[in-house]
Amino acid sequence: MEQNPPPPFPSPEELKAKITEFMKSNFGDRVSVATFTQPEPAESGVEEKPEKVDHEEFVFNFLPRDIKAHLDRFVIKQDEAKKVLSIAVCDHYNHANYLRRLEKEDPGRAEETEYAKQNVILVGPTGVGKTYLIKHIADLIKVPFVKADATKFSETGYVGGDVEDLVRELVQKANGDVNLAQFGIIYIDEIDKIASAGNLIGRDVSGRGVQTTLLKLMEETEVPVRSMNDLQAQLQAAFEFQRRGKAKRETINTRHILFVVSGAFEKLKEQVARRVRQGQIGFSAAPVQVMDNELFQHVTTQDFVEYGFEPEFIGRLPVRVVCLDLDAEDLFKIMKYSEGSLLRQYERAFRAYGIEISFDDEALRLMAEAAAEEKTGARGLLTVFEKLFRDYKYYLAGSGLSQLRVTAELVREPKRVLDRLMAESHEHTGKALEVSAHQFADRFKKEYGLEVMFDDSALRRLVDRAQTERMTMAELCAHLFKDYQFGLSLIQKNSGQKKFVLNAEAVDAPDKFLSDLVVRSYYPVAPAQKA
Repeated sequence: MEQNPPPPFPSPEELKAKITEFMKSNFGDRVSVATFTQPEPAESGVEEKPEKVDHEEFVFNFLPRDIKAHLDRFVIKQDEAKKVLSIAVCDHYNHANYLRRLEKEDPGRAEETEYAKQNVILVGPTGVGKTYLIKHIADLIKVPFVKADATKFSETGYVGGDVEDLVRELVQKANGDVNLAQFGIIYIDEIDKIASAGNLIGRDVSGRGVQTTLLKLMEETEVPVRSMNDLQAQLQAAFEFQRRGKAKRETINTRHILFVVSGAFEKLKEQVARRVRQGQIGFSAAPVQVMDNELFQHVTTQDFVEYGFEPEFIGRLPVRVVCLDLDAEDLFKIMKYSEGSLLRQYERAFRAYGIEISFDDEALRLMAEAAAEEKTGARGLLTVFEKLFRDYKYYLAGSGLSQLRVTAELVREPKRVLDRLMAESHEHTGKALEVSAHQFADRFKKEYGLEVMFDDSALRRLVDRAQTERMTMAELCAHLFKDYQFGLSLIQKNSGQKKFVLNAEAVDAPDKFLSDLVVRSYYPVAPAQKA
């Protein structure tokens, strides 16, 4: 039997019509499709060369102590985790450097060189700095960094495509530089949630599927830059095929991508502690609150397998480290000494309102104690800060207060201190407004040669109105007394009067007050009538 030849590739017009029909049926009239113009055919025998994009070559020349010193600036505590991560990162990228040199000198030998990747598993409760550690390592060595939660992979209709999207995202973070993306870091949090043991997690099928897909990525595989599920990428491939007769198939090799996974592993610490108690006399019988370095020394690969991980999967994570829980003293140091301290964020927030905020150590310790009670690590600090300063931002912004000192009294009794600050600010602002009112009178005299003075009732009303209507005193006086230079000049002409005292009536009804003065200058009250 003769095989039917494949149908010819549609012409540009047919392709555009088909795609337009598809897009319109799915997305309505909001989407339009344009085709590329056909380039002039190349001269016979001359092959079209792909465009070259110049990118800097990735260079790694750090020592473990260099990396740890950098992490010390941002992450408090976790000394063992910082040391282990620093060594693992250096081993991983030093080997990548070695292979890159070897590929230039002896490609065959480079292909045969075996290396067990230093992929990392981080164990620790929430808010202790796991993500922060990896992010700052990526920032230091200048490689793209991608973070995701493992839970999203187990909840989708398909598994493999989503996991591979992490690798594609590295290319986006590297601004399209595939070579740099191949040295990036992928960080997957909540990995304990995809454990496949039904009695622990209840995600048997999907959890095992995610582990299998991640297993391939963590070793070495080729991932297409364009996803089969990405409509835009497939359209681009179709247009390239139309132009060149073939579509460029670019892939990312995961050989040198460093994978870091992390999780709280709540059940693991109980599981290990129970086994250790049974095997060792004298081990504490008290409930285990968090995984610490002492207990973590007893964690074995079999513990992870019993937890619900495939042996092949956990075997690809040879570097294992625990991040310790943070107590109040640690949280105090984070606020006081970390370069990424939340204090800097709040200093910027209050400065935007014209307020310089500062903190007493005693106040910081009280806030650290409150954050420790939240049991969410450093994230508890944000909860405490937001609750404490919410009303301060609302009421002090625009109040005229320029300095805010956070004391232990403010932390213990925030409402009472805020009320006092508001009263003091109101009084201070009132005095400043009174000074501004006198300055207006001085300018009026210099400009028009007429002296106006505000009595006490007028000053009180001016201050009240300026604060209520949120106007400066200069703006308010200019608005209220805009015609007074004309009226008072007329009075001076009629009666020779140069000094005028303005009272509360002048502030409440400035036009009527001025009109009455002008009328009296024409019809002065006789001395007998005054009596």
